[in-house]
Amino acid sequence: MAFIDYYKILGIDKKASESEIKKAYRKLARKYHPDVNPNDKEAEKKFKAINEANEVLSHAENRKKYDKYGKDWKHAEEFEKAQQQQRSQRTYSQQSSSGQYSDSDYSDFFESMFGSGGRRSQNVRFRGQDFNAELQLDIRDVYHTHKRTLTVNGNNIRLTIPAGVKNGQIIKIKEKGGEGINGGPNGDLFIQFTIQNNTPFKRDNNNLYTTENIDLYTAVLGGEITANTFDGKAKLKVNPETQNGTQVKLKGKGFPIYKKEGEFGDLYITYNVLIPTKLNAKEKELFNELLNLRKA
Repeated sequence: MAFIDYYKILGIDKKASESEIKKAYRKLARKYHPDVNPNDKEAEKKFKAINEANEVLSHAENRKKYDKYGKDWKHAEEFEKAQQQQRSQRTYSQQSSSGQYSDSDYSDFFESMFGSGGRRSQNVRFRGQDFNAELQLDIRDVYHTHKRTLTVNGNNIRLTIPAGVKNGQIIKIKEKGGEGINGGPNGDLFIQFTIQNNTPFKRDNNNLYTTENIDLYTAVLGGEITANTFDGKAKLKVNPETQNGTQVKLKGKGFPIYKKEGEFGDLYITYNVLIPTKLNAKEKELFNELLNLRKA
């Protein structure tokens, strides 16, 4: 297999940081995505190469192996085990008095183990590469269980995304990674979710928090208001003499609990009492009467 320069594909330096790798990948993925370039075989080819480069360089351990072993990075663990075995065997048989071996010794041994044309390499099974992908969703998308198609390394994968997925959560889909070598098992696909929230509701695990305005008269005298919930509205009874900042809980009106169908967290509503403005003369007079009554 010819050497593929993943750094060159993403247009970054070998000392690039994780954030620089992610930024470069996102820019190129948007440019060459099949949806943007329908029926463009060259763009599709570049898109696959960009995904492959990202899947290696965005994974710290894979990147370390790639930097050390190049095109043979997938076999790094087997190579290092083979090196260790070779050291032990040579020491035991006293073929070398010093016990030191040059890089060329390891290179020759590596070629005999994993190089093209060797009988032994044809019989060794290797597990496929694990793939890593990021899926961006809106918070309303994960309020309900739904299906989504994700394109990874040029392959479309149909997912069922359970309600209640959290921001930053990673799920594993078995054997949806790279193909195994010589009949070895496929690698796995790891998907990290990025949940964007542009709603007035703050999410904390399964609970939601929001603020609801109430007028001064309802706060003082009590009454009923219609408050917003994540999936609709609810009528609330406001107790007389409710103070600004009072918090009430609506049980079961929060966010779905992950993989627990029909179970929800709670919704916490904080009251924000609105002070009336632009009072006319009569209103000011009445407030002064109230003030004098309170002083009496």
